[in-house]
Amino acid sequence: MPEIKCGAAEKVKPAASPSAEKPADIAGNISYHAQYNPHFSPTAFGPEQAFYATAESVRDHLIQRWNETYLHFHKTDPKQTYYLSMEYLQGRALTNAVGNLGITGAYAEAVKKFGYELEALAGQEKDAALGNGGLGRLASCFLDSMATLNLPAWGYGLRYRYGLFKQHIAKEGQEEIAEDWLDKFSPWEIPRHDVVFPVRFFGHVEILPDGSRKWVGGEVLKALAYDVPIPGYKTKNAISLRLWEAKATAEDFNLFQFNDGQYESAAQLHARAQQICAVLYPGDATEEGKLLRLKQQFFLCSASLQDMIARFKERKSDRVSGKWSEFPTKVAVQLNDTHPTLAIPELMRLLMDEEGLGWDEAWDITYRTISYTNHTVLPEALEKWSQIVMRKLLPRHMEIIEEIDKRFRELVISKHKEMEGKIDSMKVLDSLNPQKPVVRMANLCVVSSHTVNGVAELHSNILKQELFADYVSIWPTKFQNKTNGITPRRWLRFCNPELSEIVTKWLKSDQWTSNLDLLTGLRKFADDEKLHAEWAAAKLSCKKRLAKHVLDVTGVTIDPTSLFDIQIKRIHEYKRQLLNILGAVYRYKKLKEMSAEERQKVTPRTVMLGGKAFATYTNAKRIVKLVNDVGAVVNNDPEVNKYLKVVFIPNYNVSVAEVLIPGSELSQHISTAGMEASGTSNMKFSLNGCVIIGTLDGANVEIREEVGEDNFFLFGAKADQIAELRKDRENGLFKPDPRFEEAKQLIRSGAFGSYDYEPLLDSLEGNSGFGRGDYFLVGYDFPSYIDAQDRVDAAYKDKKKWTKMSILNTAGSGKFSSDRTIAQYAKEIWGIKASPVA
Repeated sequence: MPEIKCGAAEKVKPAASPSAEKPADIAGNISYHAQYNPHFSPTAFGPEQAFYATAESVRDHLIQRWNETYLHFHKTDPKQTYYLSMEYLQGRALTNAVGNLGITGAYAEAVKKFGYELEALAGQEKDAALGNGGLGRLASCFLDSMATLNLPAWGYGLRYRYGLFKQHIAKEGQEEIAEDWLDKFSPWEIPRHDVVFPVRFFGHVEILPDGSRKWVGGEVLKALAYDVPIPGYKTKNAISLRLWEAKATAEDFNLFQFNDGQYESAAQLHARAQQICAVLYPGDATEEGKLLRLKQQFFLCSASLQDMIARFKERKSDRVSGKWSEFPTKVAVQLNDTHPTLAIPELMRLLMDEEGLGWDEAWDITYRTISYTNHTVLPEALEKWSQIVMRKLLPRHMEIIEEIDKRFRELVISKHKEMEGKIDSMKVLDSLNPQKPVVRMANLCVVSSHTVNGVAELHSNILKQELFADYVSIWPTKFQNKTNGITPRRWLRFCNPELSEIVTKWLKSDQWTSNLDLLTGLRKFADDEKLHAEWAAAKLSCKKRLAKHVLDVTGVTIDPTSLFDIQIKRIHEYKRQLLNILGAVYRYKKLKEMSAEERQKVTPRTVMLGGKAFATYTNAKRIVKLVNDVGAVVNNDPEVNKYLKVVFIPNYNVSVAEVLIPGSELSQHISTAGMEASGTSNMKFSLNGCVIIGTLDGANVEIREEVGEDNFFLFGAKADQIAELRKDRENGLFKPDPRFEEAKQLIRSGAFGSYDYEPLLDSLEGNSGFGRGDYFLVGYDFPSYIDAQDRVDAAYKDKKKWTKMSILNTAGSGKFSSDRTIAQYAKEIWGIKASPVA
């Protein structure tokens, strides 16, 4: 798009109009921001400048609603939920904000006065890189639903300067580059210079004359709040994602040292402050890395809890009794996985050491306030922190954790004698290896929370029957299921307008956007030829948009009439992208063996994978490399590239997903059964009329129930078979399918280049041992996976059948709205009610 000079903006008279809803008034407000709140030199009004001015005019709306919402909460003093998460994957905000505010059309017309399309300006926005994958995107969907349901709530996170990383695919494979979402600034965040709290690290514990304890010394940083307003859909409420940034003060800058030439020493604390919010999940192979990760977690917890307590005390004097025992009746804290576990000892410390409460009262308040969501059964993801590191960084908290552990063990011995033999596995402090004693964070969460929930029926049952089974014997009512959900606004209404318009037309209402169960109304039209024609046209339009994106970012041309087969998620061995690419390798081998006439009977397919491998996860990075190497050969093979292409989509993020998911037709959710807690991308694909091929894992189980077994391609071992199959493998009873051996052998032959894939293939071989033994059962599930893919090929040839399957997937997605999930959290865990602004 050519740059448009400042004259285009000057044609629209600038006029501040924060609540403008008419196109002319909106344009005036945009022009006002361009001229009187400038971030660029006034010589041009190009796409970037236009985006920032437009975003700031939208922010005016959000700030107004935010102020009204929290003034309303202040006056009515409802119980509020505080959602603590290390990750938020917000995605671009402009389209979502104007959509939720109900002013998309007005804004589209307003920006045309400057010579722009709203969609083009929205494309100027950079994704906020505050998350890694599903955990962070779930948190963002939850905030959207909290606002839409008018719930009194806050999200709390960290304002990462560089976030995770930007993924670049080079000849050697994945390269990590610092993310640049804050290179200029974010137009959505509002710094709150009056919301600052001290956060201490290191130091020591002093015992005062009255026997109370005080944490002193060490280093103290400041937590500064940045608020990102989150608007509800068709409501006046807007809540906040409050992000903390670490700061050091002017007093912490040693001017004498600086003038003496000791520049680094002079600003040591400032440098350490910058490290805390530099990147999400810094490498933790070194002690310094472990300390930094623990610092991040504590920084989030301490600042957030101090903020909650300050708000409680501010209103405490207005209440009848004003007692601390009322705290859990006004505050609900939800821990999103184990990362915010330190909220437990920190709340105890603040209540005891700062507010003067005794242990029993502080414990009662903490227990009734905090609830915990478990997101994984993977041992490496159930955090265990070194007691030595914990004691060094947080000496007072280590004392409190030791006391929690001691009292829990006493509880078991005194009231649950039959469980005494299980104490070693249940206790918080694990000293089985005296050289490396650890704090088991998941155990601390379970012991200290009033409610623990899983995120899909299968996952929650595994928690109750396996992972936390012993705790269920003590607290049978503590454990719940809350099947995850996604916001239908971002994940259908806004990202797929073509399909959304068809859904609204056939349902004769757009109420489905906030009541997703209404999608079941599509079932009665599932055989209607007119709907089939419109549905297929919408799908093709989305596929063409996706094909353009693929060409733009990879240079590969793909055929929109081929079957678009997509797997996008974090690269991890349990998610089995390796099974996917081995299947593609086998497909390629069979195509090469066919005659030209035989190939013409094949269902053409474009296999797309995307996702980031953690920087130090070697096997995951080998998988990324393999996908790219296979693609380079297959896509340039003139014999087969009309029938198969393999594409790796680089730098997968929310905005990329918003293009890939609407254009998908088949999506792979193929993790080893029992290992994926829920998954939420599976829900997004189904909602957009995509058919899933998958195992009975996580939310796949419930999706298959809702959309119908005939509209889901099932394969693979079930969760209750996995342990026995691994045992069989160890005993040498596994006999590999010849097709599995063929795929591995083709890679070993050098057909896809000279890179050494032996360590990756080794992980699939042998019967046991670290890095061997095929722990994730790729080999066992391979034959049923290939058979399921054959069923996919056959079904896709019958366009009428496939379109019906697509419609029924959308029609069956009502259960998977995050509005439903959050309504259940609010009623069954948090005890909060809607508090709409009048």
